[in-house]
Amino acid sequence: MTVISLVQLVPKNAISSWADEILAIDSLLFLVSAWLSYWTLRHEEQAEKLENIADWLFLSGLSVMGFVSVLIAFDLFLNK
Repeated sequence: MTVISLVQLVPKNAISSWADEILAIDSLLFLVSAWLSYWTLRHEEQAEKLENIADWLFLSGLSVMGFVSVLIAFDLFLNK
């Protein structure tokens, strides 16, 4: 949520528009990861496979958010 708020502070340009769209998709990664983690609590027969997928999605979401955060930081400080 902090990264999404910071995007609103960036002057409107191609990077801020691109970052908004990427972060919207990124939030879906977190949502699916949380849903799969919950699902594994209810369905133990598929737990290991689904939990591995949930872990991968969560780490992918963190990586994407970190990448977008770095892009926003560089855009803010290099375009002064």
